[in-house]
Amino acid sequence: MYIDEKDGQEVIVCTVGKTVLLYDARCINDLHAMLKAHGDWMELGAADEQKPAKEGTVEAWGRSETNPVGGWYGLKKGLRGRFGMYLPPLMEALGLAEVEHNARNNRMRAI
Repeated sequence: MYIDEKDGQEVIVCTVGKTVLLYDARCINDLHAMLKAHGDWMELGAADEQKPAKEGTVEAWGRSETNPVGGWYGLKKGLRGRFGMYLPPLMEALGLAEVEHNARNNRMRAI
């Protein structure tokens, strides 16, 4: 993952195999602020764009009309999902969040 610019917008580029996903870079600060306000563990709930996200999860928040960008942080139509899979490890690496590493049903919280 790395930060780049596309069409005048700062983006997070996430390459998974040959697939390149783009996320609005504002999601890092926005997700951290939301987790701080939430104050407790939150389930990740990763899901592809075509599948519904479980309510109350990081994934659901990353596509919600009530988040700071008013919808998807993912920028590539058809590949906008998986926010709850790829952003939490980045937040952990940046020292902004604690993430569980269980076989399934992982959660995260702000540091």
